[in-house]
Amino acid sequence: MRANCAGFPTANEPVFDTALVSKIICNLKLGKAADIDGLTCEHLLQSHSILQVIISQLFKLILSTQYIPCGFKRSYIVPLPKLKDTHTKAMTCDDFRGIAITPILCKLFEHCFLDKYQSLLTTGDNQFAFKKGLRCTNAIYACRKIVDHFVNSGSTVNICAIYLSKAFDKVNHHALFIKLMKCHFPAKLLIVLENLYFTLS
Repeated sequence: MRANCAGFPTANEPVFDTALVSKIICNLKLGKAADIDGLTCEHLLQSHSILQVIISQLFKLILSTQYIPCGFKRSYIVPLPKLKDTHTKAMTCDDFRGIAITPILCKLFEHCFLDKYQSLLTTGDNQFAFKKGLRCTNAIYACRKIVDHFVNSGSTVNICAIYLSKAFDKVNHHALFIKLMKCHFPAKLLIVLENLYFTLS
């Protein structure tokens, strides 16, 4: 399937221009932990404006060559306790969740990528998680409306909820790429994503 994947054509004009990079930098959340090289959002925000030009040129090179710099894949894990009371309870490994601190330039590239190609990454109306502007309340409202519809029609409604523990760690990433191919995601951009998420050897 991968060999025959072409996807929709992409525009030839450079899309990661200086204006986009500048906009994304201004929208980054401040006060976050420094990456493995000691860089933070504040460094980008307070740097000389020529840096935005250089970064946009770097991102254009990444798109044209589909090569992801090795430095983009270097990160470190910070264990954060899930429990509020960390003083009176003996804690185990399961009481922590790991947060990967990725390089700020990689995070900037991902935000630029998402900004420009969001329209190619649309999902169905039945998905509420990981979508801008949607929250748990939207899912609860939709569920309630469906239940009310069938109950008012005289039907019985059975609801089943499944909790997937550590679901993200168990996701088959190849299956996600297959979904992108089925959506006719452009092959050139698919290569960029594949190279971005390949682990370092």
